[in-house]
Amino acid sequence: MKKILYIDMDGVLCDFYGAHKKATAKNPQNQFPQSEYGFFTNLEPMKDATFAVRQLMDSKVFDVYILTAPSVLNPLCYTEKRMWIEKHFGMEMVRKLIISPNKGLSKGDYLIDDNTSGNGQNLFEGELIHFGSEKFKGWEEVMIYLNKI
Repeated sequence: MKKILYIDMDGVLCDFYGAHKKATAKNPQNQFPQSEYGFFTNLEPMKDATFAVRQLMDSKVFDVYILTAPSVLNPLCYTEKRMWIEKHFGMEMVRKLIISPNKGLSKGDYLIDDNTSGNGQNLFEGELIHFGSEKFKGWEEVMIYLNKI
C-alpha cells in the first residue's frame, strides 16, 4: 500500500513569497497583491519543484496529493490555484488537489510544508517535512530523504 504524501503549494511548489515581494515593491500601496486577479495563476515554480513532483507522481511508494490552504479573503485563489496545478501537472493532479484551511484534518503519512503551524500543520498526525528548514533546504534534500523510504 502506498504512503500518502501531501505537498503544500505556496513556498513549496510555487514562489508565492518572491512574487509577493516583487508586487509590493512595485506598488507599496497594495499590501495584499495576492488579492489581484492572476496573482496565483502566474506564480513561478520553485527550483526543482516540477521535476521532483513528477518523479513522486510516478513513484511506487507514494500516493501524492497537493494540500494547500486558501487565502480565505480572496475567492480568486481557489480557482487560480487549481489552474496553476493543471498548467504545471495536468488533470491527474487537479483531481488530487485539496484546498483546506486546516491541514491537520487530512490523514496521511507525510506533509511537505514551509510552515510548521498556522494552518493545522502542527496537528498533522503524520511526519511534517519542513521545507526550507536547515534539514530540508530545498527539493534536492527532500528527494534524498524521500528516496530512502
